[in-house]
Amino acid sequence: MKNFNNTYIIIYSAVLVAVVAVILSVVAVKLQPLQHKNQRIEQYQMILKAAGTESSTKDAEDLYKELITEKVLDNGDMVYLYANGCVLPFNGVGLWGPIWGYMAFDNDLKVTGAIFDHKGETPGLGGEVATPAFANKFIGKKIIENNKIVPIVLRKNADKTSPYEVDAISGGTLTSEGVNKMIADGLEQYKSYIESILEKEVSNE
Repeated sequence: MKNFNNTYIIIYSAVLVAVVAVILSVVAVKLQPLQHKNQRIEQYQMILKAAGTESSTKDAEDLYKELITEKVLDNGDMVYLYANGCVLPFNGVGLWGPIWGYMAFDNDLKVTGAIFDHKGETPGLGGEVATPAFANKFIGKKIIENNKIVPIVLRKNADKTSPYEVDAISGGTLTSEGVNKMIADGLEQYKSYIESILEKEVSNE
């Protein structure tokens, strides 16, 4: 049996690691366009879902191009227009990582649809943020009171009759707090755009 000295073993290991690293890098580069496409399709599906249109990975892109118009705001943010209103994107931080979502509003700025997702919230607890049952709680809620922006708030034992309150996630206090901050920050981010919609509605009265 041939014996290998330490120098040979070290050189062999280093070369092997380098070869594997190169292969993985090449694979990652090759897969990057596909990954970006999948992320884009997922985004299209979420926007369409918020706007009330179901889609599959096969038809999402075509439906998005047909039904959604992208609008870049003065601050560089993007909002999404469709026949009955607009969809606003929201981004925040939950207990264990990023949370995000989209809410659709009609021309009176009432919520007509919503969808949320997360990267690492606890299943059965904070992870409930990604369920349709949670998102549906926002439908019919409002963000305007006396012509002023009022964020929708997650509260324990929320007042079901209030157009500005939603039940917090049971067992997901920190995730709920993250959603509250995400919504408040997002509405502040889109304040000028929302105010322009209000002004348009007032002028049409």
